[in-house]
This record gives sequence, C-alpha cells and structure tokens, in this order.
Amino acid sequence: MKILIADDHALFRDGLAMRLEEIDPDVILLQAATFSQALKILDQENDIDMIIVDLDMPDMKWEEGIEQLRQKSNEINMVVISASEDVRSIRKVLASGIKGYIPKRSEPKIMHNALKLILEGGTYIPPALIENNAEMPLNGNHRGKTLTNRQSQVLDLIAQGKSNKQIAYEMGVSEATVKLHINALLRSLKVNNRTQAVVTAQKMGLI
Repeated sequence: MKILIADDHALFRDGLAMRLEEIDPDVILLQAATFSQALKILDQENDIDMIIVDLDMPDMKWEEGIEQLRQKSNEINMVVISASEDVRSIRKVLASGIKGYIPKRSEPKIMHNALKLILEGGTYIPPALIENNAEMPLNGNHRGKTLTNRQSQVLDLIAQGKSNKQIAYEMGVSEATVKLHINALLRSLKVNNRTQAVVTAQKMGLI
C-alpha cells in the first residue's frame, strides 16, 4: 500500500509515518507539507492508495485544498487528521465522502486503532460527532422512518467505527450476514456508504 501524508508539521508527519509502519511494515509512505506539494506528488505518482491530510495547511483553505485533491486523486480514499474538532467542520468533511476524521489529540491507542480500521476498509467517525448531534435538523423526508432491530444494532456499531469483522463478532453472525444488514441499512437510509449512513441517521435522530 502506498500512502501520501500531507501535513505542515514535519514531526507529526514522521510520527504518523512510524505508526503506519507499525500497522503495515510494507507500507510505502510519501510526505507533503502543503496542499500544493500533495497535488504535485499526485501528478508524479499514479498508484497512491490513500491520502491522509491535515485541514490546516498554509497555502490554501481546506475546502479548496480537499476539493483539488479529490479532483486529481481519481477516487483515492482520503482521511483527515486535524487539530480541529469543530463539529460542523467534521460533518462537512465527512459529507464530502472522506473515509474518516481523526482528531490529532486522540489518545495514541485510539489513533492507532482508527488508522488500522481505515486501512482495513472501515470508516472512523470521531466521538465528538456521534455525541453532539443537537444542531443537526431533522430532514422532513425522513420523519417517521424506522429501522429493524438488526439494522439499528449495525448502525450503532458502525457509528462506533467498528469494522465488519468486529461487528460480526459482537453480533455473533458471519461477516457475510453483516454485509447483508449493512446493504439493507444503506437502502433504508437511501445513502451510498457507511459515513453517509451515520450522518443521515444523526439528522434523523436515530443515533
């Protein structure tokens, strides 16, 4: 796996690189200090699997930087690791299809597990977003919509950032059954991925 780390603090980049190497000793890591450098690397490298990016870099606003990365990266998975824990910004980032959002002040074990989950194909949602949904208005199109008990259980575990394997273990079912429940959940919420499912469920007041 080849991962691009974009962050304007060299010490943080190096520390994150060490943590990723602990998770996957064979990982290939590239580093950039600005959005512009990250974009240049994408021009030169066509086999990057994931981009881990900070929101607060000096050369452009994060909305512009993320959008340019998305346009150039051709659907490469992106993860945000940021000092910002503003709930509105986190919602905005996740709504754009970002694979996960990890606050920089997360405990080392939490950050390690969040990165491991994302590398295994899961999505990490920070506790701040799960716990603080008071500002999210209900969408009238979803009022009164309910989920089955199994779908609700799966939704809660997804919101905790658990992988399919972990969900299967906690529910006592196979991973194939978990996938069926997740597909049914996505259809019920009329969304395309796990991140959108959590955000939409919060808007509906389901979690």
